[in-house]
Amino acid sequence: MAGSRQGQSGRRALKVRLKTARGRSLSSQRWLERQLNDPYVEAARREGYRSRAAFKLKEIDDKHHILTPGAVIVDLGAAPGGWSQVAAERTGSKAAPPGRVVGIDLSPVEPIAGVRLIQLDFLSPEAPHAIKTVLEGRAVDGVLSDMAGSATGHRETDHLRIMGLAEAAAEFAGEVLKPGGFFLCKVLQGGTERTLLESLKKKFASVKHVKPKASRAESAELYVLARGFRGRGADASSP
Repeated sequence: MAGSRQGQSGRRALKVRLKTARGRSLSSQRWLERQLNDPYVEAARREGYRSRAAFKLKEIDDKHHILTPGAVIVDLGAAPGGWSQVAAERTGSKAAPPGRVVGIDLSPVEPIAGVRLIQLDFLSPEAPHAIKTVLEGRAVDGVLSDMAGSATGHRETDHLRIMGLAEAAAEFAGEVLKPGGFFLCKVLQGGTERTLLESLKKKFASVKHVKPKASRAESAELYVLARGFRGRGADASSP
């Protein structure tokens, strides 16, 4: 009977795959199959996170301890909210003083406990002021960016898009971070990230690449972690 049940289960799973794949492109089928077999996708559902990306931030924080209790964090491109969820958990709304997380995104984001959400393009001139207003004068300890434009499938184009977002996020971080703060952002390997790294090295005491296990091994995705912000004007004063 056990063998029979397993056989029936296998046939049901096969039917689901075939039904789901119908009418989809080959790349869509591969993406769907990868999602169905991804342990982080299942873990995100089980633990109530809005995206598998939450585990990337958890792993980075477990190793580098950037989300400290009571910290003030800004999450750029926050939708759907996985990173903001982790930031709120790790900074602690019950800390003294309580941590505060602000998520900003052009798209609407469903409410998240412990997070103030702003629907606004972070590239707009009023964005830094809007965040400072929400924070009521509290200095920003860290800026997060897991942003990525819609993938085209063309590696060079996707690389340039993500690097453009990363560079814009770095400029934004320089506007709101307090001295000693950190900046964490997604990049793609491809060559032009050197420009970003050189710029960050002038503004931060430490700059390194990190690749959490939750990032797929075959992906060119990396994260840049810059710590020890030197303050506004540091770039101009650097040799």
